[in-house]
Amino acid sequence: MTDRFRLLVVDNEPQTTHALDGALAGHDYRVRTAPDGESALAGFRDWQPHLVVADVHSPQMDGVDFCRRIRAISRVPIIVLSAKNAEEAKVDALDSGADDYVTKPFRVNEFLARIRAALRRSGEGAPDVTELQVGAFRVDLATRRIYVDGREVRLTPKEFDLLVYLVRHPNRVVGHRQLLEAVWGESSRDHPEYLRVFIGQLRKKIEPDPSAPRYLVTEPWVGYGLQPAGC
Repeated sequence: MTDRFRLLVVDNEPQTTHALDGALAGHDYRVRTAPDGESALAGFRDWQPHLVVADVHSPQMDGVDFCRRIRAISRVPIIVLSAKNAEEAKVDALDSGADDYVTKPFRVNEFLARIRAALRRSGEGAPDVTELQVGAFRVDLATRRIYVDGREVRLTPKEFDLLVYLVRHPNRVVGHRQLLEAVWGESSRDHPEYLRVFIGQLRKKIEPDPSAPRYLVTEPWVGYGLQPAGC
């Protein structure tokens, strides 16, 4: 049942918001649109969306600033839309707190699949296992909370998904493509910049010294691994 999901769409192009509103409403999502970041933020708390879709180019406040503002108050999944396919634009959006990046024009079916994946990974639906304990890491899957050495670490939805996947595969190197497909979906296998951004963000949050990581290790040109007991 998707009719319980509220989606906030932020885009200053009326044709885009109209098309998205129709497509999403046709799949039983409840949709609210906003022409810019300021008006979207003004009603964010009252609407309490389950997911935000935001164009990276918006009057008054660009998508990067908008992501930062949302991320300061919420861990709601954010999908950024942009006509730019450049790696720098993707890195900027992901680094500002976005969970996914979709380039215009896009296929509606793929976009809907990305929304379903983001909602699924944000905690909707009960997991079979409610807790994981591996070395210094304890994961409460029911509440989507992670503790490192007993200290709770606040993560965005995608940071949580990535770290949980590594917790489930400890003491081994997981390849770039495997990680990308598991966390972002099959269509993201050729976007290693996602991993560089999010691994960097995770290190800042869980490592005693991010410049000399103990837990999240890099195998150059291959992938990343988690050493849950540290080096």
